[in-house]
Amino acid sequence: MATREQYFTLLGQAAEMRAQMASMFATQRPHDPHARDILSNQLTDLERQLGDMLEEGTPVPADKGLSALVGIGADAGTGFGSVPAPIDVPSYDEAVFSERLFAVGDLYYCYQLERLGMFRAVQKLQELFRAGKLRLGSGQGAFELYRFDRKEVLRYTRKERMQAYRRVLGYGEAGPPPGARPNQAFHSLFSQFNLRVAQLFRDKRIAETFRPGAGASDPGFGSIAMARRAGLDLRSNLKRASYGDVNVLTVELLQLVSSAFDILSAADIRHQFGTDTGWDTLEEVLERYLGEAPVVSQRSRMAETGRAIILWLAQNFILTQGRTAFETLIQGIAEMCEEWLTSAEALGALKDQGGTSGVVGNVLEFPSRLRSTA
Repeated sequence: MATREQYFTLLGQAAEMRAQMASMFATQRPHDPHARDILSNQLTDLERQLGDMLEEGTPVPADKGLSALVGIGADAGTGFGSVPAPIDVPSYDEAVFSERLFAVGDLYYCYQLERLGMFRAVQKLQELFRAGKLRLGSGQGAFELYRFDRKEVLRYTRKERMQAYRRVLGYGEAGPPPGARPNQAFHSLFSQFNLRVAQLFRDKRIAETFRPGAGASDPGFGSIAMARRAGLDLRSNLKRASYGDVNVLTVELLQLVSSAFDILSAADIRHQFGTDTGWDTLEEVLERYLGEAPVVSQRSRMAETGRAIILWLAQNFILTQGRTAFETLIQGIAEMCEEWLTSAEALGALKDQGGTSGVVGNVLEFPSRLRSTA
């Protein structure tokens, strides 16, 4: 464990090194943002390595330096500078548990498909099948409908699914499980992160349009710090909300979604409605029997892009230092953020951007008339 004097000396030397390198860079390569990025990142890494070496170079006292501080024993300090003192503790933002965030991404995907009406459509097909209104015999669709019905007792109930959506994502009207709170901040934070990422690359495109001569070296106008902060806020929120049975519930939900789509895609089911794909069958059932205006394209795309964005956050990409490296990594979800925002706006899930918050929280409600068990 380093003493305070050693730590302050290291800080002074690092600051002097930064000043000298910045002065040399300003005179030799003043218009090279890529080189400036590399230099800043390397200096930051060097400072971190020196700090780690300083911490590891001296054994940690059993009392964490307390006796030296109060003047007891042979190791009593002669001043504050000679007292061993820890520098810091592990960073909160670096403590990420990817598995739980992966599960939240999958849960978000399942929520959007359930909100779309996939399970309601299958439930209606079951009713028609039992009533003999579907001209099915022994085809694959009839067999899948039978199995879907028989497995109902083994699955999480609809009430439990609604409670999970409310607890983890803040969506729906169901009350959370006893002792839990709804995650009402999720939608606002998620929308804010998507907006910041989209704005970062909108600003970059503007920079490339008005300063085309700079090419790839143009640093752009956008702030990567705002996108990073929005991502860290969202990740912290999801980390707290992802405890419990989310992982196992999501695995079961994904199996349920797959079984439901197999039914909608079965040849004998599609033949009943004259459709080409399972998505077409879903639209037809929702419109013909449930009187709903299908929004299959928007919801399915929100499901896919939303899950991909959350899975990206499950990695440590958001902590990448340096504009070039950060933009390279986050560019993988930039278009997805734009798509999510466009779909959410089309569905009324975003407020007018002139509003105070820019987004609303619990906007994706289940209609009260759809309270039947699915």
